Amino acid sequence: MGTAKRQPWVVGVSGASGTPYAASVIRALLAAGEAVDLIVSRAARLTILDETGISFRDAHWRADLAAWLDVDEDALADVRYWSAGDFAAGPSSGSYPAKGMLVVPATTGAVAGIALGLSKDLLQRVASVTLKERRPLVVCVRETPLNGVTLKHLVELDAQGAVVLPASPGFYAGGSTVRELVDFVAGRVLDAVGVPHSLYLRWEGELGAAARQTGGAGGAPAEGE
Repeated sequence: MGTAKRQPWVVGVSGASGTPYAASVIRALLAAGEAVDLIVSRAARLTILDETGISFRDAHWRADLAAWLDVDEDALADVRYWSAGDFAAGPSSGSYPAKGMLVVPATTGAVAGIALGLSKDLLQRVASVTLKERRPLVVCVRETPLNGVTLKHLVELDAQGAVVLPASPGFYAGGSTVRELVDFVAGRVLDAVGVPHSLYLRWEGELGAAARQTGGAGGAPAEGE
C-alpha cells in the first residue's frame, strides 16, 4: 500500500514546425525527475522527420525518441508512449492520474480542436480531459501570423482555464544561439506548471546581467543613447 502511484505529465506533440521545443521540454521534465506520457500526432511524425531526419515509429518509439532527444534509452525509463489513434489509452480517461498536459508545439488545427472539444485524435481527447478535470493545460501555439478565427479559439482556451503560451523567445536572458532561444520557450512552458529547471537565466532587474554572464555583448548602449 506504500507504493507511490505514477503521476505523469502528458506531452502532446502536434504537427507544427518547432519540434525542438518539444524535445527541450521532454528532456527538462526528465531531468526534473518527472514522469512523461508522450503523444505524437501523425502530422508531427512528418514534422520530426522533416526537421531532424528521424523517423518516429510506434513499434520503435523508444529508440526513435532517444535519437530525437539525443539521450540514451536508459534515460527514458519513466516515459510511456501512446499512439495518437489509441482512444483507449490511459490518459483518455479522467480517472487516469496525470498531473496535466503540455501541447508543444500546437498547430492552429490542434488549437481549434481543443477549444471546440472535437477530440479527433488522442492528443485532442486528452487535452479535453485535462480541461474537464481542471488540470493544468499549456498550449504552446506555433504559428504566425494568427487570423481572427484562431485568436477566438485561443481566447476560448484561456476562458476554459488553459495557459496560452505562444512560442515567442525572449532575448533578455542573453540567448544568442537557436538552442538557447528554444530552451527559453521550453523553460517558460515549465514555469507555467511549476516544474523547476535551469533552461534560461531569469530576469533579476539588472540591465545587461544575462548578457555578461553568457559572454554576450552586455552593456552595449541602448538605441538613442
